[in-house]
Amino acid sequence: MKLFSFRRPVVPPEAKASRTQSLVALIGGHRPQWTPRDYAALAREGYQRNAVAHRCVRLVAEAVGQVSFTLLEGGREITAHPLTDLLARPNARLSGAGLMEALAAHLMIAGNAYVEAVALGGELRELHVLRPDRMRVVPGVDGWAEAYEYSVGGRSVRFVQDGAGAGGIAPILHVALFNPLDDHYGAPPLEAAQVALDLHNAAGAWNKALLDNAARPSGALVYGGAGNLSDEQFERLKEELEANFSGPANAGRPLLLDGGLDWRPLSLSPKDMDFLEAKNAAAREIALAFGVPPMMLGIPGDATYANYAEASRVLWRQTVLPLARRLGQELAAWLAPAYGAAPLALEPDLDAIEALGAEREALWRRVNEATFLTEDEKRRAVGYGARE
Repeated sequence: MKLFSFRRPVVPPEAKASRTQSLVALIGGHRPQWTPRDYAALAREGYQRNAVAHRCVRLVAEAVGQVSFTLLEGGREITAHPLTDLLARPNARLSGAGLMEALAAHLMIAGNAYVEAVALGGELRELHVLRPDRMRVVPGVDGWAEAYEYSVGGRSVRFVQDGAGAGGIAPILHVALFNPLDDHYGAPPLEAAQVALDLHNAAGAWNKALLDNAARPSGALVYGGAGNLSDEQFERLKEELEANFSGPANAGRPLLLDGGLDWRPLSLSPKDMDFLEAKNAAAREIALAFGVPPMMLGIPGDATYANYAEASRVLWRQTVLPLARRLGQELAAWLAPAYGAAPLALEPDLDAIEALGAEREALWRRVNEATFLTEDEKRRAVGYGARE
């Protein structure tokens, strides 16, 4: 009879999974701040509570997510490649458009965006977008980032940037907007718009308080009796005013005064009460920080662009396409070593952008009317190669 049975331990099969997944499962509502700015306050007061900033972020991020990219290998267009398949479906929860949208939104709010690469059997399989407020840069002896530390709920995972990650590449891609005062973290547009953001939110809160007070300016109770009110009389009068004569439900209610009290309303001029124009001016500054034409946000008083189509074209040319090109270049340079030595590039497909249709039509017309160009020269002028 065998008292002991010795078995070889069963090794579970290797499975691809994000290293931060186990940390996220342990967290409830804690949000540690790792970036050198109050990310939570900017996200809460800007993206979550301000309609203008929220729309600006959504407008830019969703436009970047809709950009189609063309893969170039050595300057030649590639129609089928593992990299395009990976970017089309980065993981089971995220689509390709969702990946680019999340990266653009993080850059707008935090100035930083992080992507984790996950491999299975040495082959690159998934990409995961990580929250920037949970990531901390670990500088090396040379001052540059040698690792990244992702912390959630008191636990941390360190990603060493030694090139030994998924597919032989660095495990983390860090995209940061330019910051003149920091070597590692980017400066977000939302931070540049913080003054206008506070003004816009304060104007909204003031108007709300004015409506709660029956849309009337406050007044003063003047005591005409001898001496001063006692502390008890003052507190009782204050409680009665707050309970019975404040708020929209008590609008127009008559005030009963006794004991030598006299009500004197304090009026404000229409100029002082014109908070709408102040809000619109603040909204235009917020839109300016994000590079969004105010006309596309429905802000009145802005006649910079002749029509909505021109404003849309400016948004794509000056804001969306530069950001999309930046993200495409960062992703291609990061992931290319996992697919061989040939240089790879991701370029936005301008022909697939509907907002630039008028420009494309005008270019084709000019090139087609150029009789001094050959057929192949015309094709190259509009972005196509020569006929095979």
